[in-house]
This record gives sequence, C-alpha cells and structure tokens, in this order.
Amino acid sequence: MYLKKSFNPKTGRTYLSAATNYHDPIKKQSRTRIIESFGYLDVLDKTYSDPIAHFTSVVERMDAEEKMAKSVEQIKINKAASLSAGENNRKFFGYSAFSKIYHELELHTFFVNRARNLNIEYILNNVVKLLVYERLRCPGSKRKAFENKERYFDNTDFSLDNVYGALSIIANHTRDLQVHLHQRIKALYGRKTDLVYYDVTNYYFEIDEQDDMKKRGVSKEHRPDPIIQMGLLMDTMGIPISYQLFPGNTNDCETVRPMLTKLKRDYDVERVIIVADKGNNTAKNVNYHVMRGDGYVYSQTVRGAQKELKDYVFDEKGYSWIGDDYKIKSRIYPREISVIGNNGKLIKKRIDEKQIIFYSRDYDRRAKAEREPALLKAMELVKNPAKYN
Repeated sequence: MYLKKSFNPKTGRTYLSAATNYHDPIKKQSRTRIIESFGYLDVLDKTYSDPIAHFTSVVERMDAEEKMAKSVEQIKINKAASLSAGENNRKFFGYSAFSKIYHELELHTFFVNRARNLNIEYILNNVVKLLVYERLRCPGSKRKAFENKERYFDNTDFSLDNVYGALSIIANHTRDLQVHLHQRIKALYGRKTDLVYYDVTNYYFEIDEQDDMKKRGVSKEHRPDPIIQMGLLMDTMGIPISYQLFPGNTNDCETVRPMLTKLKRDYDVERVIIVADKGNNTAKNVNYHVMRGDGYVYSQTVRGAQKELKDYVFDEKGYSWIGDDYKIKSRIYPREISVIGNNGKLIKKRIDEKQIIFYSRDYDRRAKAEREPALLKAMELVKNPAKYN
C-alpha cells in the first residue's frame, strides 16, 4: 500500500489517495486499486501543515493494520456448553450480504482512519456498521437499533450515549464520506456522472421556534412545521451521488446551482447533463447551464405554456408512435430568457432549446382518474348548490 498522488493537468490539482497494485488475471497486467480517498492537496493544505508527510504516515499504519487483519487467529469452542432455560441467543445472519458491500466500499477503513485522533472509548466503525445494517434491515430510531445490537455477531461493546455521540462525528465527515463513496462506486461499478438526476425533498421538525436552517417553507407533506430542504443528485443507476442541506425557506429552483458547483468541485466532474422537474426550469438555472457548457432536461407543463407551444403540442403532425400507447415528436425552438448581466442590469438572451413532446396513454388514464372526483363534485355542486352552503 502506498500514497498515490494523482495530478490532473486540466485543473492543475493533485488528489491524494491510498492505493495498492495488483495483478489482473484476465487482462494479465498490473492494475491499481484505490483503498481510500483523502482529497485534493490544495484543500488538505488548509488542515495539515504537510499533507504529504501526514498521509504517508496514515497509509503506513493502514498497511500494518491490513496485514494484522489478514493474520490467522485460533478460536476455541467449548462443545459441552449449553444455554440456560429461557435464554435467547438467536442472531441475525442475513446482514452478511450488507457486510460484504460495506467492506467493498471500504467504509470500515474510512471510519477507522477518521477515529485515529479522536479521544473516544468505543470503536466508531462498529457503531456505524450497526446503524447502517439496522437502517437496511428494519428502519427505526437510533434507540431501536441499539436495542437490537446483541442480535449481531459483530463487536457491539458501546452504549446508547456512544451511538448518539457518533452521529456528530459522522456529520463532521459528511463531505469526505460522500467523496469516498463516490470514488469506490466509480471504481467498483463504473459509475458515470455525465448524466445526473436531481430532486429536492424536505424534512419537518415538530418545534415551535425556527432557527438558521429549520424554517417554514413549502412542505412536501403540507405541514406548517419548520423544515429543512435537501437537494439530492443521483446517477443513472439510481444510486445517490451527493446531497446538500438548505434552509427550509429556500425555493427548490435555488438549490440546483450550488449542488452542481459542489459536484464539479469535489468530484472532478466536467460536463454534465442534469435531469430535473419543472420546478427547476427557470431562466437563472438555464443560463447557468448554458454558460458552463452543460446540458439540461427539464419538464414543462402544457397547461401554462404559451399558445404557440400548445398549438404545436395538439397538432398531430410530426408525431411518431411507439407501439399503441406512446407517441413523441421534437423540434429546435428559440427561447428568450431574462437574466442579470455583469453590469447588474437585466438583459435578454436567446437560447435554442430542443423541445420533446410525448404522450403516454397510461399517464392519460391516470390523470383522468385523478381528475374524476373533482369533476363529480363540481357537477354535484351545479345540480345542488344549496347542498354546499
């Protein structure tokens, strides 16, 4: 194992990671496997006086621990031992599939390294494993996860207070953890980031007072409680790439630009095409994508569109049917947007967009079914207006 220094000539930045060389029996050549990603050298310079020396030492310790972990240990079992009456020693074993993925992603290495300089009396990685396995197996509270800890074969010698304390440590390493997972998923599963999906959701808090993050906004669950907005980027396999939290009163359309800036900065991504709903289809976002050479696929409703677009949509000319239930057509059409220029004044820009119109018979049926109750109620109101007074 050694400290790998990857220099990107396009950005002029150097990325540090722990790596090892191995022989690929299929291609019959030497390959490099990334064990853990540490980050960009210019960013690490702000935390460490000498990042190269520091992480060289870290990699040496990791190498020693790996050799220790591969050593053979003899376990003795008392075959005459028996359970007392009423004693329950049942254990989960299905989580072994989760454990395999956990270790393939090298999360154990990540948390072991992050805990080296912490003054804690428990093993951080063991707490994280429990929380991950319980979230996958049977989602519940942190207390519920702690109550189930004896059902696992792993070392669970920690308290409930340790579980709560570990959450703050995990939160402090959120950014590094996301980058680490991205690097591992990219290496293991060939993740592509030239096309990403974006969505926004929010979480409510049953509290009376707002703070810097928990603010009243448009709740997805239509609740009056303070919320926090979360923007989430996913790859084409539906696996999350990155997320970011925003104050609850932040409009959905104001979150996409910070998310893409973060994606390019932390993940060394160049051109990207983003797919998102109509809430992000604003002039400011469109201009942001175009100015950076990126692409976008935004949905748009026909109901609120201009007459020219409606006429084009309802004109049967140009549609190509795919089977009996789906049809599609497209065109290049100029769009005029108004944005703030470098001089601070509003300017107009013309952007040639590709408009893709599609019709789905299944979606048509569903929309009609959703409208039916409202239509029936309206008809009933017309017939018997006094009934609703």
